[in-house]
Amino acid sequence: MLSTLASHPGRARCAHAWLGVACLLLTLPWAHAAERPVLVLNDVNEPPYTTPDGNGFLDVIAREAFRRAGVELKLVKLPAERGLINANAGIEDGDLVRIAGLEKQYPNLIRVPEKLTDWVFVAFSKDRAIPANWTAIRQRSVGHIKGWKIYERAVNGAERVTAVDDPEQLFRLLELGRIEVALYERWLGLALARKLDLKDVRPLSPPLARREMYIYLHKRHAALVPKIAEALRALKREGFYERAYREKLKPLREDKTP
Repeated sequence: MLSTLASHPGRARCAHAWLGVACLLLTLPWAHAAERPVLVLNDVNEPPYTTPDGNGFLDVIAREAFRRAGVELKLVKLPAERGLINANAGIEDGDLVRIAGLEKQYPNLIRVPEKLTDWVFVAFSKDRAIPANWTAIRQRSVGHIKGWKIYERAVNGAERVTAVDDPEQLFRLLELGRIEVALYERWLGLALARKLDLKDVRPLSPPLARREMYIYLHKRHAALVPKIAEALRALKREGFYERAYREKLKPLREDKTP
């Protein structure tokens, strides 16, 4: 080949020219678009927030926000308490959705200041006559998921409290009468009750609390925090959130309100 090019100077110049173009193309930013850094975040969610096929409400929102910030998002499932410990230790890169203020207890985590979503914390029960307030609930046999700080604090010191790792286990205990109240999140609980065909299990009204929920990143990713925050704000301005809500969450509502 070399001898052939040497005997045809024109071909040699052409080959060198194409080699130069190829090298230039490889240096362009979009040439490496598929090699974006991947951040692994712990995820305590279940459908409809996150799903195995990555098509849940928070799947599509968080993935798009991270994409706009220049990184890819990968979610892994861990028990709630273990997820926070691992994220704080830097084993994973952060946690997808938690209440504000956890940075005080887990100082290596930085909260993305723009909220990811709102969670509505409710009591699920088969007994619709139970008053939906903390005083009444603390007097019942109650279950919650380990690592859900809002519930751990609220029922601390109550006499009949069961803490479990798995939401299905929580709802099975409720169905079997082992507990009277299961503390969970509204959308997660509605979807789980439908999945398990628990027709008698319903959320009590009114909700116990409503909290803004945030993404947390390990401090080594501090430079990404403002980028992800701005991406989330942009998605809200563009109507991305509203479209995702109407497609992923609204069909689960028990009433016809917006």
